[in-house]
Amino acid sequence: MAKKLTAKKYLDFKGRMVMIGLGSITQGVLPLILRHIGIKPSQITIIAAEDRGGIPEVERYGIEFIRKRLTRANYRRVLAPRLAKGDMMVNLSVEVSSTALVELCQEKGAFYVDTCIEPWPGGYTDPSLSVSGRSNYALRESMLKLRPKYRGGPTAVIAHGANPGLVSHFVKQAMLNVARDTGVKVKPPASREDWGALARRLGIKVIHIAERDTQVSPAPKQVGEFVNTWSIDGFVSEGSQPSEMGWGTHEKALPPDGARHKFGCDAAIYLNRPGLLTRVRTWTPLEGPFHGFIITHNESISIADYFTLRNGKRVVYRPTVHYAYHPCDQAIMSMHEIAGKSLHPQKRWRLIVDEISSGRDELGVLLMGHKKGAYWYGSQLDIAESRRLAPYNNATSIQVCAPVLSGIVWALENPDRGIVEADEMDFARNLEICMPYLGPVVGKYSDWTPL
Repeated sequence: MAKKLTAKKYLDFKGRMVMIGLGSITQGVLPLILRHIGIKPSQITIIAAEDRGGIPEVERYGIEFIRKRLTRANYRRVLAPRLAKGDMMVNLSVEVSSTALVELCQEKGAFYVDTCIEPWPGGYTDPSLSVSGRSNYALRESMLKLRPKYRGGPTAVIAHGANPGLVSHFVKQAMLNVARDTGVKVKPPASREDWGALARRLGIKVIHIAERDTQVSPAPKQVGEFVNTWSIDGFVSEGSQPSEMGWGTHEKALPPDGARHKFGCDAAIYLNRPGLLTRVRTWTPLEGPFHGFIITHNESISIADYFTLRNGKRVVYRPTVHYAYHPCDQAIMSMHEIAGKSLHPQKRWRLIVDEISSGRDELGVLLMGHKKGAYWYGSQLDIAESRRLAPYNNATSIQVCAPVLSGIVWALENPDRGIVEADEMDFARNLEICMPYLGPVVGKYSDWTPL
């Protein structure tokens, strides 16, 4: 049954909003921001190196667009005059350093939201960097180093899209559901230690962020073309990074090409191969068993770190956590082509939104090891409902845009939290805001295992 959609205003925002990037997510989230936040288009400025086809929508809303590539040399000069106390930056770009933007916002007293931690150009591919240095683990550690300096500062919500972001809230709700269904009586956890204790008590050993995208365009992929349902440069960048996963205390040995980092929280490992070349078995309710790819994502590390339990300095519990992603079939063909060319991307890109004829994005979390075997909890949004819910979206983009909206609202409702990850936010409040845009949100048990 389709969910009833309302245009509820969550709050009024009087400051300026600077949005970085004009790709599919910026285009898709604008209608949600204008629908649910009391803000005028004249308060919004979008700054991007290119428009990615979004200019007609921006002009329709009457929003200022500045075509400018932000670099190490110019970002302060371009952005500083547009930020003051109480303003907000929504960073939906690639190849613009998230840590640099967070520091600027903290200095100016401005709020900040993004969907992933990005480096400057070359941060994913620079051959002078070690494999570990090109990892999401390293990017997260660089962000976390800023926390003591800006504790109590304006809220900066880090890595809060579909995944990373929404899936961290799914994990908590899924745990409470498993506890209910297995007869484990618990008080609502009030701290990360409480959540870790609950995960350990339930016996959860492995968490997959299990996603299957079946959206399809009637126009076939052409040779020399990359086709995808969301940011192509973003996907190619993360797929070219080393495959990464949170590493559980139950694991007996590292994979043959696995390695630990020599710095930071030690919650994750990396493989000496890119995510685009690393397959894993996983499961979702509608698709059943399938092969996904272990693409590196911030949530693989942050979720594992958040649920870690220690006795003094000794780690006594941590689940294994990783992304297991099967993109749309035309993206699979595109990945196969790029893999054969040493990860050099095609020159032509096609982002499919309006031309999609059918399909859905089944995105959720798969919790394994508890008494009932495996439990998947997440969104089964199809293209028809996504089009009913908001313009300029497909099923994949709106699953990102909804938590971008909830991240903005949560930051403004909690204005002095400093730098915050999704795992530390109020999961119930964020789900409340996101749910109207996620289609059927279901929980299903299974006796499937990855063995």
